[in-house]
Amino acid sequence: MQPGLLLLIPTAERPSSEFCSIAAAEPNSLRCLPVHPLWQSPLTIPGGTRQSPINIQWRDSVYDPVLKPLKVSYDPTTCLHIWNNGYSFLVEFDDSADRSIIVGGPLENQYRLKQFHFHWGAINEWGSEHTVDSKFYPAELHLVHWNAVVYPTFEEAVMEGDGLAVIGVFLKLGAHHEGLQTLVDALPAIKHKDTIIEFDVFDPSCLLPSCPDYWTYAGSLTTPPLTESVTWIIKKQPIEVDENQLEAFRMLLFTSDGEEEKRMVDNFRPLQPLMDRTVRSSFQSRHLLGIEAQYSGHAQQVRP
Repeated sequence: MQPGLLLLIPTAERPSSEFCSIAAAEPNSLRCLPVHPLWQSPLTIPGGTRQSPINIQWRDSVYDPVLKPLKVSYDPTTCLHIWNNGYSFLVEFDDSADRSIIVGGPLENQYRLKQFHFHWGAINEWGSEHTVDSKFYPAELHLVHWNAVVYPTFEEAVMEGDGLAVIGVFLKLGAHHEGLQTLVDALPAIKHKDTIIEFDVFDPSCLLPSCPDYWTYAGSLTTPPLTESVTWIIKKQPIEVDENQLEAFRMLLFTSDGEEEKRMVDNFRPLQPLMDRTVRSSFQSRHLLGIEAQYSGHAQQVRP
């Protein structure tokens, strides 16, 4: 089956990833991190004002009592296949009908699940695209949905401001994750770029945290075409995965069979400026010292 998703597929030949780039959440917050070659030449949207990912400042997020709980309804039988597109691995779904959907939260319409994928680092000190109070997680899950109520195709939705809704979930090092292991077991079969296998009957809701709290903001795709079409829904609570599961991600390759092997790591975009956007939260922020201490253990601070 020919994969139907066009985004997340870099078209240029990849140079070596042995370099750093300055990623800035704020003018005074600079760090030097490895960056995937897709971002070697900074890509921007002319006049863009809502690029992603961003650093979420917990203190600056605004509680919005109007935000509703996010309702998720996924049909495991809509899962189609898993493939290595040379940038990440994607699990794609049949989105021809409203069988796997999300509704509520900050969304005015229901959105269909198209695919999910991950971003991760070479080591556990970084890997997530979004950060919270400048703290990175080892990896981040993105579940990509599109507004089929308003737009007839996914490709059209990608180009519109309310076209996509992406749920972001942080992964932290901890206990073994049984649901994720089903994916991990399939990864050796798609080690090389452009390999694809059938992967049916999987319910991605097993990858969502139990806590309903989330942040939301208006943003963009984090890979070309970088269109400012995404309503981001970032879950506050991370899920736990173990070291072996993260290492399985890192055993994938950017390269095709027969090419010089390049491990698939650091496949994240640098942080983008918040500009004049507001990050809303579905929960009231009790940002006391005790709360800060609790969450400081969930992610590693990367210092300049």
